Amino acid sequence: MPGPTAPERAPVNYPTRWEADVALRDGGTAHVRPITPDDADDVAAFHSRQSEESRYLRFFAPMPRLSARDLQRFTQVDHVDRVALIATVGTDIVGIARYDAAPARAGHRREAEVAFNISDAHQGRGLGSVLLEHLAAAARERGIRRFTADVLPQNAKMIGVFREAGFEVRQGYADGVLEVAFDIDPTERSLDVMQAREQRAEARSLLKLLSPTSVVVIGVRRTPRTVGHRLLSDLVTGGFAGPVHAVHPDARDGEELFGVPLLRSVRDLPGPVDLAVVAVRPAVIAETVRDCATVGVRELVVVSSGFAETGPEGLERQREVVRIARANGMRVVGPNSFGVINTDPAVRLNASLHEDMPTAGRFGLFSQSGALALTVLSSAQRRGLGLSTFVSAGNRADVSGNDCMQYWHDDERTSAVGLYLESIGNPRKFSRVARRLARRKPVIVVKSGASGFGVPPGHAVRASQAPFAAVDAMLKQAGVLRVENVHQLFDVAQVAVQQPLPAGGRVAIVGNAAALGTLAADACVSWGLEVVHGPVNVHPEAELEEFLEAMRAAYADPGVDAVVTSWVPPTAAVDPAVATAVARAAARGRKTTVTCFLGTRSVTAAVADPVTGALPILPEGPAPAAGDAYRGFVSTADDDLAAEPGFAEGGTPEGGPTVVPSYPTPEDAVRALAAIVRYAAWRRRETGHLVAPEGVNLPAARALVEQILTEHPDGVRLDRETSSALLAHVGIAVLPRAVVEDADAAVAAAEGFGWPVALKTVDAVLADRQDIRGVRLALGTPEALRSAFAEMRTALGEAACRLAVQPMAALGVACLVRSTEDPLFGPVLSFGVEGDPITLMGDVGYRIPPLTDVDVADLVRSVRAFPKLVGHAGAPRTDVAALEDVIARASVLADALPEVSELRLSPVLVAEQGATALNAEVWLRAPGGRNDPDRRSLPVA
Repeated sequence: MPGPTAPERAPVNYPTRWEADVALRDGGTAHVRPITPDDADDVAAFHSRQSEESRYLRFFAPMPRLSARDLQRFTQVDHVDRVALIATVGTDIVGIARYDAAPARAGHRREAEVAFNISDAHQGRGLGSVLLEHLAAAARERGIRRFTADVLPQNAKMIGVFREAGFEVRQGYADGVLEVAFDIDPTERSLDVMQAREQRAEARSLLKLLSPTSVVVIGVRRTPRTVGHRLLSDLVTGGFAGPVHAVHPDARDGEELFGVPLLRSVRDLPGPVDLAVVAVRPAVIAETVRDCATVGVRELVVVSSGFAETGPEGLERQREVVRIARANGMRVVGPNSFGVINTDPAVRLNASLHEDMPTAGRFGLFSQSGALALTVLSSAQRRGLGLSTFVSAGNRADVSGNDCMQYWHDDERTSAVGLYLESIGNPRKFSRVARRLARRKPVIVVKSGASGFGVPPGHAVRASQAPFAAVDAMLKQAGVLRVENVHQLFDVAQVAVQQPLPAGGRVAIVGNAAALGTLAADACVSWGLEVVHGPVNVHPEAELEEFLEAMRAAYADPGVDAVVTSWVPPTAAVDPAVATAVARAAARGRKTTVTCFLGTRSVTAAVADPVTGALPILPEGPAPAAGDAYRGFVSTADDDLAAEPGFAEGGTPEGGPTVVPSYPTPEDAVRALAAIVRYAAWRRRETGHLVAPEGVNLPAARALVEQILTEHPDGVRLDRETSSALLAHVGIAVLPRAVVEDADAAVAAAEGFGWPVALKTVDAVLADRQDIRGVRLALGTPEALRSAFAEMRTALGEAACRLAVQPMAALGVACLVRSTEDPLFGPVLSFGVEGDPITLMGDVGYRIPPLTDVDVADLVRSVRAFPKLVGHAGAPRTDVAALEDVIARASVLADALPEVSELRLSPVLVAEQGATALNAEVWLRAPGGRNDPDRRSLPVA
């Protein structure tokens, strides 16, 4: 039985936030946590299991056992200057990493000596890399910036761990020992290495889930229409390629169901099983998972309900399931899952409550909602859109959309991905994982909850406070295509899966009805596409050859990137010859094509798909449900056409049969095409580099913040001087000012700053009031300053008892740069042009750090008031590069220091040369911990 994931009696200063579940290189899982004195016996047992060679490499001497003094020294640490982390699988310690900090020296970066010891039985699983990441993150939190280590030359594995982590490792040689040293601040390369390892490990952790070699259904019932009965039926009738087992607690000797022998217990399985599909009562779920761990089950799909959705007791049951599973190397889908599907002919896994095995295809599909899973799968089936794999996450206690995207990243059977999300539990990780995937494959997301988003009940205690516009911005930043509903998801998916990416947004429109051509042209303009030459309309009664000739002319035009065709059939049904001819023309044309057969709910292609043997669209049959408009597609897979040179380039992205998506209206067709045009443009752009402005001193900024929070543990709003000092550490200069109470003091301040000066109220609200003019500018003499002082005293009354004198900055456009620390997103950076654009129109752009230089440029240009910065209506062009530099520095500060709960630079005055922050407000508070720390970890259960 697995032990607890954290010490039951942890020391007072025990850093719980350092605990994490991690995916390992081979797809298994482990738990990482700080060591405690209670671990002494387990550490001794770990040491005794090690080989003589491993003990020698760790301690440079034979040490068959650890003394009581050694155990006390190793397990009793302060979690500050002496830190040790252990990795456990089940009840066993399988890895230990520690550092001992050197004494602090003035003017030097703090160093710590590190040491690692990985179990012989678990070497090669990536534990050393994981522990290094977690130890480095803990060290940075404690102010350590550099690791050193003494390593025996023959310990090539440990030297490799240091080098392969992406840090710049320097080494020397003294007294027969390699002396290794490296800075541990994250670099772009080290982050890339970490994220690549994370992707491979998390993808592999789902391998046995989606491609199991054997499956057991636990909770089978004899009664039809029960969940367990249905699961076993679907698995067997779906033609699963491996052995199937079934567990019924009251099974009779020799009893079978659907030809599968019934077992009374999981412990009766003849051998290890890759996947267990669990449909048992919540009260026995923990015991069931323990039994699965005992017999070596690798993955779990829990379709049972009665967990977090029912309240605190259910939430604790759910967490217990995940704790037991992860402690024993298993991943969990659900609870409340609808199941998982893999259409690969070599697997044929239908471990779901969907009766029919979906058609094989190249679309990977994730549904967070179990309730909507049936709708999503049925929609795909009605459209004839084949799936590669499908996962319903249910309560998303463990496996999430992030994990599935990691899997699909390298899955050769998946060319596009769709996700139905009710919430995004870890937006920071979602953003970077989706961006990485979208660079290779289209990612289409239905994000519900626009009226207010958060997380499922019980999944997390924190909900986002960011505006929904920040969600949209995050998705756009990651290259994700956000759609409004399931219909649009499949509209876009049909183009993404079945057509090549367009080279641009220049569209030719060809049809046999002027009205449809006009609708298509209007839709193109509405969605930002360029209509080339205007719609080309053949006569409604024209022969098919005339229509095809117009299509061929459009494909031959080098100024055309995509083609929209429409056809109004002269009779109620579309002639299959027309559909096939459109597909053949598109294959030869090699350009992105969508079509509209108006008023047609189903189109039948003339030739079956040679891969699946099935028609790539629905044949004539029962009409869809009322209100559910059908979108089909037309296809060709003629052997003569497939043999033509260039057919692969003109067909699907993988070179299969050319499939042209068909829609009931031109607007639907154009909207789907426009989404793919935007995605293709994003793919063509440079990715950019993480911003790293010169002159940023994050250690000094971090030290100042830690000092302030030591004095104000409940948080504090910094005064102007302290805010300016903090921002100076990242290279943001705030224009100085002097707050004065009389005219004499104002003149004295002006003399110190130098003329001319500005006089303004310190009340932020009054400063924005145009009717009372809370600011006087360009005051060049003492007389002008005294006169302005008197005028403002009269105009503002009591509010003018304290005014501020400030040097004059160059005139320019006033902008707002702001960052807020969100419970889910982490830092959310926003930008806008101050005044009416923000106050009246809400014209604010958002991005989620860390930012690249491309992200920063996009943020500035995302607001509608951007033309004010580049010479609108004859105004001077401002120094946009200087503004981008300020934004980049603010993003670096916000990303590195979660203690900065809010930063507001208002206004930032962007002149013809330079950008100056006239005012800065900073709020600090103890951080609550980010969902996506700078170390690999699986989501908290």
